[in-house]
Amino acid sequence: MTALFEEFSAWLARPWMFTPSGLRARGAWRAWRTILGLHLVVLLLVLLPLLGLWQKAMGLPSPEAFDQVSKAMLVPFVVLLAPVAEELAFRGWLTGRVRALWLVLCGFLTAGFLAMVSLHVYEVPASFAVLGMGIVAPAGWWLLRRRGVLPGFERAFPVLVWLSIAVFGLSHLSNYPKFSLALLPMVLPQIWAGMTLSYTRMRIGIVGSMLIHAAANGISVSLALLGV
Repeated sequence: MTALFEEFSAWLARPWMFTPSGLRARGAWRAWRTILGLHLVVLLLVLLPLLGLWQKAMGLPSPEAFDQVSKAMLVPFVVLLAPVAEELAFRGWLTGRVRALWLVLCGFLTAGFLAMVSLHVYEVPASFAVLGMGIVAPAGWWLLRRRGVLPGFERAFPVLVWLSIAVFGLSHLSNYPKFSLALLPMVLPQIWAGMTLSYTRMRIGIVGSMLIHAAANGISVSLALLGV
Protein backbone atom coordinates (compact mmCIF):
# COMPACT_ATOMS: atom_id res chain seq x y z
CA MET A 1 0.00 0.00 0.00
CA THR A 2 2.80 2.42 0.89
CA ALA A 3 4.56 1.64 -2.37
CA LEU A 4 1.37 2.38 -4.29
CA PHE A 5 0.92 5.75 -2.58
CA GLU A 6 4.54 6.65 -3.33
CA GLU A 7 4.12 5.65 -6.96
CA PHE A 8 0.90 7.66 -7.20
CA SER A 9 2.61 10.75 -5.74
CA ALA A 10 5.57 10.38 -8.09
CA TRP A 11 3.24 9.88 -11.05
CA LEU A 12 1.32 13.06 -10.25
CA ALA A 13 4.58 15.01 -10.01
CA ARG A 14 5.46 13.94 -13.55
CA PRO A 15 3.04 11.49 -15.21
CA TRP A 16 4.55 8.72 -17.28
CA MET A 17 2.92 6.15 -19.55
CA PHE A 18 2.04 2.73 -18.13
CA THR A 19 0.93 -0.35 -19.95
CA PRO A 20 -2.37 -0.93 -18.09
CA SER A 21 -2.36 -4.26 -16.26
CA GLY A 22 -6.09 -4.91 -16.53
CA LEU A 23 -8.23 -6.03 -13.60
CA ARG A 24 -7.35 -9.69 -14.15
CA ALA A 25 -3.67 -9.17 -13.38
CA ARG A 26 -2.34 -10.35 -10.06
CA GLY A 27 -2.80 -7.70 -7.38
CA ALA A 28 -4.89 -5.47 -9.66
CA TRP A 29 -8.04 -5.62 -7.53
CA ARG A 30 -6.05 -4.89 -4.37
CA ALA A 31 -4.50 -1.85 -6.05
CA TRP A 32 -7.94 -0.81 -7.28
CA ARG A 33 -9.42 -1.02 -3.78
CA THR A 34 -6.52 0.98 -2.37
CA ILE A 35 -6.97 3.76 -4.92
CA LEU A 36 -10.74 3.77 -4.35
CA GLY A 37 -10.19 4.03 -0.59
CA LEU A 38 -7.76 6.91 -0.99
CA HIS A 39 -10.12 8.67 -3.38
CA LEU A 40 -13.09 8.40 -1.01
CA VAL A 41 -11.16 9.33 2.14
CA VAL A 42 -9.86 12.57 0.64
CA LEU A 43 -13.22 13.32 -1.00
CA LEU A 44 -15.50 12.63 1.98
CA LEU A 45 -13.29 13.59 4.94
CA VAL A 46 -11.35 16.53 3.50
CA LEU A 47 -12.73 18.12 0.36
CA LEU A 48 -16.50 17.96 0.85
CA PRO A 49 -16.48 19.24 4.48
CA LEU A 50 -14.13 22.12 3.61
CA LEU A 51 -16.07 23.06 0.50
CA GLY A 52 -19.32 22.89 2.44
CA LEU A 53 -17.94 25.58 4.74
CA TRP A 54 -16.68 27.59 1.76
CA GLN A 55 -20.06 27.38 0.03
CA LYS A 56 -21.87 28.53 3.14
CA ALA A 57 -19.41 31.36 3.88
CA MET A 58 -19.56 32.70 0.30
CA GLY A 59 -23.29 32.15 -0.17
CA LEU A 60 -22.72 30.02 -3.25
CA PRO A 61 -25.52 28.12 -5.01
CA SER A 62 -25.70 24.36 -5.05
CA PRO A 63 -24.91 22.56 -8.28
CA GLU A 64 -27.89 21.95 -10.55
CA ALA A 65 -26.57 18.78 -12.19
CA PHE A 66 -28.97 16.48 -10.35
CA ASP A 67 -31.92 18.83 -11.02
CA GLN A 68 -31.41 18.51 -14.78
CA VAL A 69 -32.12 14.76 -14.73
CA SER A 70 -35.44 13.16 -13.84
CA LYS A 71 -35.48 11.10 -10.65
CA ALA A 72 -36.23 7.97 -12.67
CA MET A 73 -33.06 8.47 -14.71
CA LEU A 74 -30.88 9.98 -11.99
CA VAL A 75 -29.15 6.83 -10.77
CA PRO A 76 -28.69 5.22 -14.22
CA PHE A 77 -27.38 8.49 -15.65
CA VAL A 78 -25.07 9.52 -12.82
CA VAL A 79 -23.83 6.07 -11.79
CA LEU A 80 -23.73 4.27 -15.14
CA LEU A 81 -23.88 6.52 -18.20
CA ALA A 82 -21.82 9.49 -16.96
CA PRO A 83 -18.82 7.45 -15.71
CA VAL A 84 -18.59 5.51 -18.97
CA ALA A 85 -18.98 8.57 -21.20
CA GLU A 86 -16.65 10.81 -19.18
CA GLU A 87 -13.93 8.19 -18.80
CA LEU A 88 -13.94 7.53 -22.54
CA ALA A 89 -13.89 11.25 -23.36
CA PHE A 90 -11.35 12.46 -20.80
CA ARG A 91 -9.14 9.41 -20.24
CA GLY A 92 -9.85 6.79 -22.87
CA TRP A 93 -7.19 8.25 -25.16
CA LEU A 94 -4.39 8.50 -22.58
CA THR A 95 -2.69 5.41 -24.00
CA GLY A 96 -1.91 7.55 -27.05
CA ARG A 97 -3.06 4.91 -29.52
CA VAL A 98 -4.04 6.44 -32.85
CA ARG A 99 -7.43 4.74 -32.99
CA ALA A 100 -8.34 6.01 -29.50
CA LEU A 101 -7.39 9.57 -30.48
CA TRP A 102 -9.43 9.13 -33.65
CA LEU A 103 -12.54 8.27 -31.63
CA VAL A 104 -12.04 11.31 -29.39
CA LEU A 105 -11.78 13.54 -32.46
CA CYS A 106 -14.95 11.99 -33.88
CA GLY A 107 -16.69 12.54 -30.55
CA PHE A 108 -15.84 16.24 -30.50
CA LEU A 109 -16.94 16.64 -34.12
CA THR A 110 -20.22 14.86 -33.39
CA ALA A 111 -20.81 17.11 -30.37
CA GLY A 112 -20.19 20.13 -32.58
CA PHE A 113 -22.65 18.93 -35.22
CA LEU A 114 -25.26 18.22 -32.54
CA ALA A 115 -24.77 21.75 -31.20
CA MET A 116 -25.37 23.09 -34.71
CA VAL A 117 -28.60 21.08 -34.93
CA SER A 118 -29.84 22.35 -31.56
CA LEU A 119 -28.99 25.95 -32.54
CA HIS A 120 -30.59 25.50 -35.99
CA VAL A 121 -27.36 26.39 -37.75
CA TYR A 122 -27.14 24.51 -41.07
CA GLU A 123 -29.45 22.06 -39.36
CA VAL A 124 -29.99 19.63 -42.24
CA PRO A 125 -26.30 19.25 -43.25
CA ALA A 126 -25.34 18.96 -39.58
CA SER A 127 -27.94 16.21 -39.07
CA PHE A 128 -26.51 14.24 -41.99
CA ALA A 129 -23.01 14.82 -40.58
CA VAL A 130 -24.09 13.29 -37.27
CA LEU A 131 -25.38 10.23 -39.09
CA GLY A 132 -22.17 10.09 -41.12
CA MET A 133 -20.03 10.13 -38.00
CA GLY A 134 -21.82 6.97 -36.89
CA ILE A 135 -20.21 5.28 -39.90
CA VAL A 136 -16.92 7.16 -40.13
CA ALA A 137 -15.96 6.75 -36.46
CA PRO A 138 -16.12 2.92 -36.24
CA ALA A 139 -14.69 2.55 -39.76
CA GLY A 140 -11.68 4.67 -38.84
CA TRP A 141 -11.27 2.82 -35.55
CA TRP A 142 -11.12 -0.49 -37.43
CA LEU A 143 -8.74 0.77 -40.12
CA LEU A 144 -6.39 2.23 -37.50
CA ARG A 145 -6.42 -0.82 -35.24
CA ARG A 146 -2.83 -1.79 -36.10
CA ARG A 147 -1.40 1.67 -35.51
CA GLY A 148 0.50 2.18 -32.27
CA VAL A 149 1.12 5.27 -30.17
CA LEU A 150 1.02 8.59 -31.97
CA PRO A 151 4.60 9.89 -32.52
CA GLY A 152 5.50 12.52 -29.94
CA PHE A 153 2.60 11.58 -27.65
CA GLU A 154 4.79 10.17 -24.89
CA ARG A 155 6.88 13.34 -24.76
CA ALA A 156 3.75 15.46 -24.39
CA PHE A 157 2.08 13.00 -22.02
CA PRO A 158 2.62 14.88 -18.70
CA VAL A 159 1.13 18.08 -20.11
CA LEU A 160 -1.77 16.21 -21.70
CA VAL A 161 -2.60 14.43 -18.45
CA TRP A 162 -2.75 17.64 -16.45
CA LEU A 163 -4.64 19.40 -19.23
CA SER A 164 -7.26 16.63 -19.22
CA ILE A 165 -7.51 16.86 -15.41
CA ALA A 166 -7.99 20.64 -15.55
CA VAL A 167 -10.58 20.49 -18.33
CA PHE A 168 -12.44 17.69 -16.55
CA GLY A 169 -12.61 19.72 -13.34
CA LEU A 170 -13.49 23.07 -14.91
CA SER A 171 -16.16 21.51 -17.13
CA HIS A 172 -18.16 20.85 -13.96
CA LEU A 173 -18.61 24.60 -13.46
CA SER A 174 -21.45 24.16 -15.95
CA ASN A 175 -23.37 22.49 -13.10
CA TYR A 176 -23.87 25.92 -11.52
CA PRO A 177 -26.43 28.51 -12.70
CA LYS A 178 -23.82 31.23 -13.26
CA PHE A 179 -20.04 31.55 -13.08
CA SER A 180 -18.04 33.42 -10.47
CA LEU A 181 -14.42 33.17 -9.36
CA ALA A 182 -15.63 32.07 -5.93
CA LEU A 183 -16.93 28.88 -7.57
CA LEU A 184 -13.48 27.72 -8.67
CA PRO A 185 -12.70 25.88 -5.40
CA MET A 186 -16.00 24.00 -5.78
CA VAL A 187 -14.55 21.87 -8.58
CA LEU A 188 -11.67 20.61 -6.41
CA PRO A 189 -13.50 17.27 -5.95
CA GLN A 190 -13.52 16.85 -9.73
CA ILE A 191 -9.85 17.87 -9.96
CA TRP A 192 -9.02 15.27 -7.32
CA ALA A 193 -11.14 12.73 -9.20
CA GLY A 194 -9.25 13.54 -12.39
CA MET A 195 -5.97 12.82 -10.60
CA THR A 196 -6.99 9.45 -9.16
CA LEU A 197 -8.92 8.37 -12.25
CA SER A 198 -6.09 9.25 -14.64
CA TYR A 199 -3.65 7.21 -12.58
CA THR A 200 -6.09 4.30 -12.35
CA ARG A 201 -6.77 4.42 -16.07
CA MET A 202 -3.06 4.18 -16.86
CA ARG A 203 -2.06 1.68 -14.18
CA ILE A 204 -5.05 -0.67 -14.31
CA GLY A 205 -7.17 0.28 -17.30
CA ILE A 206 -10.26 2.15 -18.43
CA VAL A 207 -12.66 -0.30 -16.75
CA GLY A 208 -10.94 0.27 -13.41
CA SER A 209 -11.31 4.05 -13.70
CA MET A 210 -14.95 3.68 -14.77
CA LEU A 211 -15.69 1.59 -11.67
CA ILE A 212 -14.09 4.12 -9.30
CA HIS A 213 -15.92 6.93 -11.08
CA ALA A 214 -19.22 5.06 -10.74
CA ALA A 215 -18.63 4.34 -7.04
CA ALA A 216 -17.81 7.99 -6.27
CA ASN A 217 -20.82 9.23 -8.25
CA GLY A 218 -23.05 6.72 -6.49
CA ILE A 219 -21.97 8.00 -3.08
CA SER A 220 -22.38 11.63 -4.20
CA VAL A 221 -25.91 11.12 -5.53
CA SER A 222 -26.86 9.18 -2.38
CA LEU A 223 -25.69 12.04 -0.16
CA ALA A 224 -27.57 14.53 -2.36
CA LEU A 225 -30.80 12.53 -2.20
CA LEU A 226 -30.45 12.21 1.58
CA GLY A 227 -29.88 15.97 1.86
CA VAL A 228 -26.47 15.55 3.51
